[in-house]
Amino acid sequence: MEEASWYKKPEMIVALSALLISVVTTVVGIYSAYIDRAYARASVWPRLEIFRSYSDQSFSYGVSNNGTGPAIIKYAAVTYKSKSIKRWDEIPEIPRFTQSHISQRILPAEKSIQPLIYQGAQNKLFLAIDNDIKISLCYCSIYDQCWITDRSNDPQPVDECEIEKKQRFQQ
Repeated sequence: MEEASWYKKPEMIVALSALLISVVTTVVGIYSAYIDRAYARASVWPRLEIFRSYSDQSFSYGVSNNGTGPAIIKYAAVTYKSKSIKRWDEIPEIPRFTQSHISQRILPAEKSIQPLIYQGAQNKLFLAIDNDIKISLCYCSIYDQCWITDRSNDPQPVDECEIEKKQRFQQ
């Protein structure tokens, strides 16, 4: 009597079928975990936007988080005429104003802050120097995904938020 090849034996067919099902299940599990992680990251994705407001009696800069999760602002950098400044009052042309801290804070989703507010008749001074002021923010999500954005509101992904101390806006 002739013996069947090893791959034709019923127990080998069952074993190979079980192995194939295990491999497919593992691949599906890995893909599902990848999708779940991507969904979790997207559900807490921050998106900071820097804006300017102007009226007859006021001028302000604002930052809003239009994303779905909190933005952890690591640093702000402000330059005036291409020179880094640490405080708003280093700009000699501007009159008295109200300010809020912007660096190293958490901005919840759908919230805004105004780091600089001016109320008064001299608001045209701000418009005159507005093009000389550059503002950039580096922020991260709770999953340590980080972006840098400026007044163009086009966030660029970065590995981490680092800046030299002399360039950091301290306000």
